[in-house]
Amino acid sequence: MRDKHFAGERQLMSFWELVFLLVMSTGIVALSIDMMLPALPQIATDLELAEENHRQYVVTAFLVGFGFAQLIYGPLSDAWGRKPVILGALILYIAATAICSLAWSFESLLAGRFLQGMTIAAARVVGTAVARDLTSGRRMAQVVSVAMMVFMAVPVIAPSLGQLMLFIVPWRGIFWFLLIAAGALALWLAYKLPETLPEEYRRELNFGQSMALFRDTLRHRQLVGYMLSGAFFFGGLYGMLGSSEQLLAEHFQLGTSWTIAFAIMAGCMAITNFVNSRLVIRYGQRRLSQGALIGFFTISAGHTALILIGLDNLYLFLTLLTMAMMLMGLIAANFNALAMEPVGHIAGTASAVYGFGTGVIGAAIGATIGQLYNDTTLPLIAGQTLTGLAAFGVVYLTERGELFGEGTDDGETAHGV
Repeated sequence: MRDKHFAGERQLMSFWELVFLLVMSTGIVALSIDMMLPALPQIATDLELAEENHRQYVVTAFLVGFGFAQLIYGPLSDAWGRKPVILGALILYIAATAICSLAWSFESLLAGRFLQGMTIAAARVVGTAVARDLTSGRRMAQVVSVAMMVFMAVPVIAPSLGQLMLFIVPWRGIFWFLLIAAGALALWLAYKLPETLPEEYRRELNFGQSMALFRDTLRHRQLVGYMLSGAFFFGGLYGMLGSSEQLLAEHFQLGTSWTIAFAIMAGCMAITNFVNSRLVIRYGQRRLSQGALIGFFTISAGHTALILIGLDNLYLFLTLLTMAMMLMGLIAANFNALAMEPVGHIAGTASAVYGFGTGVIGAAIGATIGQLYNDTTLPLIAGQTLTGLAAFGVVYLTERGELFGEGTDDGETAHGV
């Protein structure tokens, strides 16, 4: 009845309006992360950082706030409705972005970045909830697929866009750009977004009940296992994000053109996301993700060995790192789906727990890898080798040693859509 009411009868937004909502609500998250990367040297100089590696905390603070907040917005939007939650969060995001643009110290900038992450998390959570309110089944898959095709371009262009802005304005101008973008999105939502959750479907905001649901979620071995494995894997990714500017622009002396190399890498990662959507029906989530994880570890371990024997140059580094990171497209989405298999009855809470675990733990691991940067490629690549090994070990234990099985991919997926 709920699916029929939402998907079949509620034509409150056109197809392209819904796609635009999803693109903007997820795109502004990616912009908030990746546009900062070229500005890190200017921030370190302007705010007089004694330790250059600490500039990476500008990324880490955002990711930690983003991870924590995912536990909040699902229950809030289920109780208060989608529109007031996302609009209220965007207003707070604008305030947090203003704090960043006016930062008088590095500590105040980190506080603003943490608040940015906490507030903009609502856009991603609520955007997905709106899509689920208005669509289901193949129609929802179509909407999300179109949105993701557009969204995949954001990490490719965001660092270059940030670099172009730095030719015109100082680093604070990037935050003013994000502030204006968030304000425009808030105005569009205020005008075009209807309330998609009717009063009769809202749930009472109950702290005790939320805690009970969180405990229920953490009793599922598969969710906890793939969440922890995903946290290790994303730790390697976040380590790459934090140190990418230092490695490419400074160590390999690419200067401002480092964003081109980053764009190529991000574009290749986007391709494997698309390939995964075509292969997963045929081969299943376990085979693709577990095989890709083994490939990620093997490439990273081989790359580490080459660095240790002195074979390290820009082209070898980019080739092997891109090959490893391309496998992310076969790991990230499938780990998420596998974690959610046994918890369809509490999908909202489970999704929030998964996002929190992978986000916060992954950010901590990524920050640790990033802080080990010593003007060589070894900390990052060795760090990714270790996180890949740890992720594989957790998967092995989670599956009780039975890898590449069929599991319940087909049945659970069918139930979910």
